[in-house]
Amino acid sequence: MVKKIKLEVKNISVEFEDKKVIEDISLKLCENELVCILGTSGVGKTTLFNVIAGLLEPSEGEVELNGEEITGKSGKVSYMLQKDLLLPFKTIIDNVSLPLIIKGMKKQIAREKAQKYFQQFGLEGTENKYPSQLSGGMRQRAALLRTYMFSSDVALLDEPFSALDAITKHKMQTWYLNIMKEIKMSTLFITHDIDEAILISDRIYILAGSPGKIIKEIEVKIDRKGRNNEEISMSEEFINYKKEILKYLIKNDIMKYPEKKGDNKKR
Repeated sequence: MVKKIKLEVKNISVEFEDKKVIEDISLKLCENELVCILGTSGVGKTTLFNVIAGLLEPSEGEVELNGEEITGKSGKVSYMLQKDLLLPFKTIIDNVSLPLIIKGMKKQIAREKAQKYFQQFGLEGTENKYPSQLSGGMRQRAALLRTYMFSSDVALLDEPFSALDAITKHKMQTWYLNIMKEIKMSTLFITHDIDEAILISDRIYILAGSPGKIIKEIEVKIDRKGRNNEEISMSEEFINYKKEILKYLIKNDIMKYPEKKGDNKKR
């Protein structure tokens, strides 16, 4: 069965002051799919997200959402940054309903609409609390619900679990995979964590080099049903995917930093 393409990035390049940051990037995100963009810091992952979100005009290329060109148009997809960025002076219900209010919905109606999702997102009972009263994991859930309130179609998540401790991070990864299936959200996910990419992805795009380019696309075929993250991460299939990814990253690193002449001379 052919999946419907929700988001398509076509030949995107970005140049700042005559220096290319990312070059000729093309990728697809299909319906109900979670796709990771994996790469080291400084390779252009966030720059790419800013283009997709319409916050930055590319030097070349275009972005399509459901077949419609949205290049340079903001407000078409949800975008969640690394930090939860919840407003400390607002309650959780007011933080979550904020995107609806910004779009012109009356405050009470926005609250009522957001309230319907609190139980599903595991936030029941936090409505009138403030961000400082919640754990890191709960704040991330609130931020993810706010992201969903902005747009229920496609979400861009920029390393949303990177600040969490390992145990909470594993719990959030499992939780997000489950909630994504329930709400039918298609997700493009940035990470520099190879394990995380393998654990949560349907597909992985490896971004590397300077300027950043996609050097490999990997389809992840791991049966996650009835298995926790610890079981999966110790499996032979997981280790094989990790070896494959490391092979491409190391190969690119060697290409980026070629051996100097004379390095092999005997001393």
